[in-house]
Amino acid sequence: MTDIPADLPAESVAGATVSARTPWRTGLRRFRRHPLALASVVFLLLVIAAAVFAGAISGHDPNAVDLLHAREAPSVAHWLGTDPTGRDVFSRLLHAARVSLGVGLAAAALAVVLGSLLGSFAGLLGRWVDTVVMRLADIFMSFPTLVVIVVVAGVLGPSVPTMIIAIGLFQWPVCGRIVRGVTLSLREHEYLLAARAAGAGSGWLMLRHIIPAALPPICVAATFATAQAIGMEATFSFLGLGVQPPTASWGNMLTDAQSLTVIADQPWLWLSPGIAVALTVLAVNFIGDGLRDAVDPRQS
Repeated sequence: MTDIPADLPAESVAGATVSARTPWRTGLRRFRRHPLALASVVFLLLVIAAAVFAGAISGHDPNAVDLLHAREAPSVAHWLGTDPTGRDVFSRLLHAARVSLGVGLAAAALAVVLGSLLGSFAGLLGRWVDTVVMRLADIFMSFPTLVVIVVVAGVLGPSVPTMIIAIGLFQWPVCGRIVRGVTLSLREHEYLLAARAAGAGSGWLMLRHIIPAALPPICVAATFATAQAIGMEATFSFLGLGVQPPTASWGNMLTDAQSLTVIADQPWLWLSPGIAVALTVLAVNFIGDGLRDAVDPRQS
């Protein structure tokens, strides 16, 4: 810890002590104590960089068909081999990261925004608004997500926007309940009552006080929602209900693993996307654990 000179005035010493104990610095210090979370941040940054510069890194067109080199094992020319149509697996893996991460982040963002708005309104307005929003959340949580998305994909057709909207709509109740709980604990505080007396509306209170106060648990919920959305995208694409070929995603790359022959004799076709999904979801969950410890007031 930085030493404070002895000849400083008492006010300066107090100011330095307070500035050294700001919530953001305290949370960052707690987060740095979580080695798995730090390693996960580095891993995710590398994955994002690889996805952004996929074309320059891979050197192959992910959709270029070359039947003369189909199902080739990993080599110098093709680091992770080729698929049944001769496409480079490594190139498709990097380009698939754009789609899988994009779907996960977009679905989680939709869930967080919708849950934050509905949860804050429910807690702030109370009465029938609270009842309607919470019963709506119970309804969404009572339906099996997989079955509903199968039905939606059958009616509207499988597509990336359909999958993002479906996943986001069935994840918002978690964030909504968190924000509602924070709102209920804050709405009778003196500064909110004073703002109401000064003429502040519900929207102003929500944007200026409620949501900023709920931001730490919202960030934690967002990380877990992102991990769940990435896993769900892989599941739906694997079943043919998500990202459609020839666009690559980690989920539809795993469809080759449906054959026992491929699983036994051509593991390069399914191991790389499977490991990518597992490590990415695990990394996001570890970051969520680190954020939870960072914002937990009971942590010393």
